[in-house]
Amino acid sequence: MTAVEAAGNTANTSVHEMGVRARAAGRVLRSLPTAQKVAALHAIAAELRARQAGILAANAQDIAAAQAAELPAHMVDRLRLSAASLEAIAADVEAVAALPDPVGETTPEEVQPSGIRVSRRRVPLGVLGVIYESRPNVTVDVAALALMSGNAVILRGGKETVFSNATLEEAIHAALHAQNLPADAVQVIHDPARERMRELLRLDTLVDAIIPRGGAGLHRYCVENATVPVIVGGIGVVHVYLDASFTQDPADVELAVQIIRNAKVQKPSACNALDTLLVARAALPALPAIAQDLAAHGVDLRADAEALAVLQTDSLQAAGVQAQPATDADYCTEFLALTASIRVVEGMEEALDFIALHGNHTDVILTRDPAQAERFVQDVDSAAVMVNASPRFNDGGQLGLGAEVAISTQKLHARGPMGLRELTTTKWVVRGEGQSRS
Repeated sequence: MTAVEAAGNTANTSVHEMGVRARAAGRVLRSLPTAQKVAALHAIAAELRARQAGILAANAQDIAAAQAAELPAHMVDRLRLSAASLEAIAADVEAVAALPDPVGETTPEEVQPSGIRVSRRRVPLGVLGVIYESRPNVTVDVAALALMSGNAVILRGGKETVFSNATLEEAIHAALHAQNLPADAVQVIHDPARERMRELLRLDTLVDAIIPRGGAGLHRYCVENATVPVIVGGIGVVHVYLDASFTQDPADVELAVQIIRNAKVQKPSACNALDTLLVARAALPALPAIAQDLAAHGVDLRADAEALAVLQTDSLQAAGVQAQPATDADYCTEFLALTASIRVVEGMEEALDFIALHGNHTDVILTRDPAQAERFVQDVDSAAVMVNASPRFNDGGQLGLGAEVAISTQKLHARGPMGLRELTTTKWVVRGEGQSRS
């Protein structure tokens, strides 16, 4: 498939027409019984496995193009599929199929003084527009979540994945056809021109919500150009506050080292990876062990003057700790790489003030003081607040949702990981026996 052929979807079909088709498909999906949605997802998983060779060949084209364009190695790695990763994607689709279906859940009826019986029923949002970058697995993950929640979806991936996404869409369409379901339930915009994305953002009569997955620039572009409601998320500075009570026992210091390592190193490109470590002044004796461990894992450290005074010793430098002075900009940066900033605070009050200025995504306290933990949970206004656990747990799968479309950091409609339930809304159902309002 050539790039021209891959873009044929939107060369021959306008984004507006895709919206019209998605709206019609959404009307079919919203009334599907759970068993039929489950069968569709199992059919998608089977098609992914059956088409492995073709999908990997298409992905190899994307990889070759990315390397020719001299994209950074970490971005090329995000594009790459393998037999093992494709099997994992298929297994994830089956995992979504096993989740409880929220559509149709109805609250108990309440009888009002007029005699009408009132309840609320959970229903799909309708048509989703999801805009994302780099990772082709998102194409399948979002399609599965949309279908299981009864939503149609229009997907706009990055230009780096044009071949992979075209082939994945073919597999999904084949599965939907086999189940006698409309292929228009899942559509991919293959034309990478930004104008196509802008057209999607302005389909307010056909698309019910835009969900961007990417960097701050993408989110800002969507917010500034959309007439469709945008669910913003996935960006924000992640903090870990190390309280002095967590450094009194050598075993706790070692535990803090492990948690902070996991927070930064396990997947540094993830939105829930550590950006800024806040250290209570009384906990500073534990900082050398933490810094040495991070440095051993290739983390570039940027620290304030008080932390630098602790770290710039001959013994730590000999152990590989090469901390640099932090700037104000460092404390506002979501690094998405093996870089972390360190700041010393007097204690809880200063940590809370700092997080209030810089946080909204995931924030962690490491403490053995229950009162401090509760104060942190109560006062920190972020999508996820964690006590004595890595911020990497702010993930749909880890929090029991099975999977997620994105992590919302806004407060309207959904906040935190968006799973099946977050892709639905409710409508009022009123039953009467001929009542008229007086």
